[in-house]
Order: sequence, then C-alpha cells, then structure tokens
Amino acid sequence: MLFWLALALFAAWAGPMLWVQFPAARPLALAALAGALAAVVWLRLGPGWGWTGLVLVAGALLLWFFTLPPRQDRDWEPDVARIVRGQVTGDTVTLENIRAFRWTSADHAAVQDWTSRTVNLSHLTGADMITSVWGNPDIAHLLVSFRFSDAPPLTFSVEIRREKGESFSALGGFFRQFELSLIAADEADIVQWRAVPRGEEVRLYPLTLTPDQLRQVFLGFVQLGNDLNARPRWYNTVTANCTTVVWRLSRVLSPDLPLDRSLLLSGYLPEYLDRFGALAGPGTLADKRARALISPRAREMPAGADFSRWIRQE
Repeated sequence: MLFWLALALFAAWAGPMLWVQFPAARPLALAALAGALAAVVWLRLGPGWGWTGLVLVAGALLLWFFTLPPRQDRDWEPDVARIVRGQVTGDTVTLENIRAFRWTSADHAAVQDWTSRTVNLSHLTGADMITSVWGNPDIAHLLVSFRFSDAPPLTFSVEIRREKGESFSALGGFFRQFELSLIAADEADIVQWRAVPRGEEVRLYPLTLTPDQLRQVFLGFVQLGNDLNARPRWYNTVTANCTTVVWRLSRVLSPDLPLDRSLLLSGYLPEYLDRFGALAGPGTLADKRARALISPRAREMPAGADFSRWIRQE
C-alpha cells in the first residue's frame, strides 16, 4: 500500500508540474510521464523492482525541477519589465525603476514611464496597507504605501513577473512558472489601476508604525528590490507571494509575529493586524474596513485632481 500511495502522490505532483512547464508540448510531456509510470508499475508487478524504478524516475524529475534557475532575461510584460533598486546613503535613498504608468483600461497604459526619485527617510510620516480584492473576498492582493512630508506617496507591490502573453495562474505559481518581482510605483499608477480600470475593491488602512519601524520596513523593501535585481527568485503561491513577503518584512512589528491563516487567505490580513494594534483609527474592525474603502471614491475623481489626496479625503 505504501508503494501505491507514493506512486499516486508522485503522479499527482508530476502531472500538473509538466503541464505548467511544457505548455507547447503538453501531450508529449504527459505521454512521457504515463510511459514512465507504466514502466514503474511493470517493475513492481514483474521483477519486483518497483521501488527502485520509482526512486529513479521521481529522483530524476525532482532533481531537474528543483534545479530550474529563475532568470532575468525573459521577454517581460511592460508593467513588470523593471524591478526597483535603491542606493542608501545615510538617510538618503535614491530609487530607480519607479513605475509611473497611466492606465486607460485594465490591460493598456497610454503612458509607460519609469522614473527615479531621491527620498529622505527623516521625512517618512506614515505607511498604509492597501488591499485589493477582485473576486473571492478571502483573497486579496497586498500593497504597502509610504507617505512623506515633502514628496508624494510611494507604493511597493510584490508581484509575479509575467512574460508577454502570460496571465496569473495559482497552479503556475506552485510550479515555477513565474519569477518574483517587486514593483515600486506612484499611487496614480498602481492603486488607480486596480481601483478604476480593473474595477477591484480597494481598501487603504493607515498603519501604526513608529518612525524606526517605518524606516526598517521601507529599507526592507529597498533591500528586497536590490536582492531580486542581483539574484532572481521564483514566485510561489504559498511560500513567496505578496502576503508572505510582506509578513517577513513586517516582523519588525514583533520579532515573534506568529503564523496565521491570513498568509494563505490574505483577505483576513486586516483582522490579523488589528489584533496586534497595527491598524490606526478608532472603532471596531468593521468601522476601519468601512473607512478604508477607497475604490468608489477613486472612480469619482475629477480630471486633474491629485489621486493620493483625493482617495484620502475624509
């Protein structure tokens, strides 16, 4: 029974993995897997070398899969073509590859600019957690926006790095279809895009971070961008996504910040953070959720208005 269970588990992993890794040759890849599994079954029922055959087939496929290298040189979609990088000198941080697209629809930006900015960490005044829901309310995309006394807010978003023609796939995220990307953008790009053209339900929650915590989390994002530019990493639907990466960075709130269901069901993250007193403002969590909803306001913004100021008006 143990052999047949191991064979079934391997087949359940290998089939979807090959489906993701060989999109142009799926029938051939699956036929090759079926042939290998048939040979393992024959070895089990015939000469009795089933375990040997299974170990050889599974070992070869696992070794190949886990040595697949993430890359920087693919033909990327324009909105993830660059990853933010920064140079830190004391309190001064010079950032490159800040996205400033202006979206006219969910998949088209009339303006596709990448800019640079120099910020002073002593001018950090606060941070906001932004959640964006497009379907299941239990699942949300997470962004973190930093406010400055002398500059517009700057938003960081951990995302999949899509090749041209690709779209998000939770299954693909399990099987190394996408590299990990860190986008830095102004709010008129990345928040407006989700709230208006994409029609998502976007909420903005002010956070209760001390000046030292603000600095540490901000520099954590900068370091992540530098690391991804130096050495690419794979995105993973469970272990390396927008929520788990931010959770690791946010452990400055409490070094022993515990694991929680919100790392998988990111729609529960506001509830999780509120238990630790990390969400600013009076009232219950329901009150904070109601105040945080900004997408209807974003859709009503008049032409020429400052997006960041508009969505924060009382």
